[in-house]
Amino acid sequence: MQLPVVYQKAKEQVFKIWTTLQPLLTVHVGLASSAPGIILEQCGKNKGYRERDACGFHPEGGCCVPDGPEKIESTINMKTLWKNTSVEGIDIIFSRDAGRYICDYTYYMSLYYGQGRAAFIHVPPLSRSVTADFLGKALQRIILEMLKQCGKEGE
Repeated sequence: MQLPVVYQKAKEQVFKIWTTLQPLLTVHVGLASSAPGIILEQCGKNKGYRERDACGFHPEGGCCVPDGPEKIESTINMKTLWKNTSVEGIDIIFSRDAGRYICDYTYYMSLYYGQGRAAFIHVPPLSRSVTADFLGKALQRIILEMLKQCGKEGE
């Protein structure tokens, strides 16, 4: 499912994912135009959203959830994933800061609604060396490792 670069619509879609599909885990993938590789994000932050979205808006008070936790950690241990996963031809990077824009906002909301059962991966733009096929295979490998942490890789 492709989410729009609009805070409110992204929030609505994430809520819909968690309430209607009730997934074991939701993995979000966002484009980071200057990413030197695949970035595994550990947590989402609640405050600091001042940049305006595609419609010219930002969350009231720059906040995802008033009175929500300052940050929410994923139940997926991204540091372990980072240490134990390699993909030839691209760097895998561990991060604790997904930025303060739609990606981080979406991640926080998904962690909030999913009680930590979400993951976020930033990817670089497609290029000669990072093709859609290459990136798809790399993401498949990473997501399979996430499912192993959930104990559900056989399902």
